[in-house]
Amino acid sequence: MNKNLFEPAKIGSLLLKNRISMAPMTRARNEDGIPNENNALYYSQRAGAGLIITEGTAISDTAKGVLYIPGLYTPEQVEGWKKVTQAVHKKGSIIFNQLWHVGRVSHTSNQPGGIAPVGPSDIQASETFAWGYDENGKEGFVTASKPRALSANEVREIEKDFTNAAKNAIEAGFDGVELHGANGYLLEQFLNPFVNNRTDEYGGSIENRSRFLLEAVDAVIAAIGHNKVGIRLTPYGGLGELPHYDELEATYKYLAEELEKRNVVYIHLMDQQSKGSHALPDGFVERFRSWYKGVIILAGSMDREKSERLINAGTIDIAGFGEPFISNPDLVERLENNWELTPPNRDLHYGLGKHGYTDWETYSKVS
Repeated sequence: MNKNLFEPAKIGSLLLKNRISMAPMTRARNEDGIPNENNALYYSQRAGAGLIITEGTAISDTAKGVLYIPGLYTPEQVEGWKKVTQAVHKKGSIIFNQLWHVGRVSHTSNQPGGIAPVGPSDIQASETFAWGYDENGKEGFVTASKPRALSANEVREIEKDFTNAAKNAIEAGFDGVELHGANGYLLEQFLNPFVNNRTDEYGGSIENRSRFLLEAVDAVIAAIGHNKVGIRLTPYGGLGELPHYDELEATYKYLAEELEKRNVVYIHLMDQQSKGSHALPDGFVERFRSWYKGVIILAGSMDREKSERLINAGTIDIAGFGEPFISNPDLVERLENNWELTPPNRDLHYGLGKHGYTDWETYSKVS
């Protein structure tokens, strides 16, 4: 029997009203790092999605690489997020928080006291930009600073930061969390042998390079339960100056099998072609499906036809849409009725204020 995007689906014990997920997108709308009524309005406007995954959310004050992003490590941030989760739940949608540590893709101006960012090694992402302050205090794109290599004990402290943020997410009313293991950020940095040149238990073999990611997953599962823990991965991505390596596919096969043992609630794959990076190779998602039998979300250049073809083939379970949700708060309705989409305006993706954030019109008002 053919399935479509607009029928309910289950992830763990949660029932989604449709098979559409709003993918996480940084919007940089929180000057003080505390979610507010504008964020609640933004997410509730897009709660036609069965599952909403929030923008990347800092797990500590050293996790950030972008100005004005929200966090989930203070009581004030927890209270702010409650406004968001309550607004989304009123519209009948499920909402997960994406837990984020950028690692080496940061700048000293993003760090408390101007300290160096951290990574698996001291190798700098010298052609990658953070959003911070230059030497004259002017806001803008700045080259990622040279990082400091984490000690093994510090790696375990960051695992505790993920755990604390996950507990805070549940306190704030989220239905679960997604660990950000993608897009060239800290967890993915440890996977890549060109950046991870460690000789301790977190470097070398596939198992060792995967250890930090899996330990973080284990710690969060122990704190809030496997039914509330998903993860995002970007195999073949390359963002943040992470080159392809010989064991790349073997690494993701190992992760898929290990994450299935842990019964995570979903794995969220992203094809980074739309980000100007590498596409997933033909057949990769099908191979990933053979390694992992749980719920798969796929995001990146999705449309209705592609989504339903992959869902009906059993390759994926949920289709993730990112940028189209920015300029089309009623995206689900537009997809269902084959209505024209409003094109995005990338000049308005980031920055403080409501313009380009909560003032996009629905189709009925546009037409």
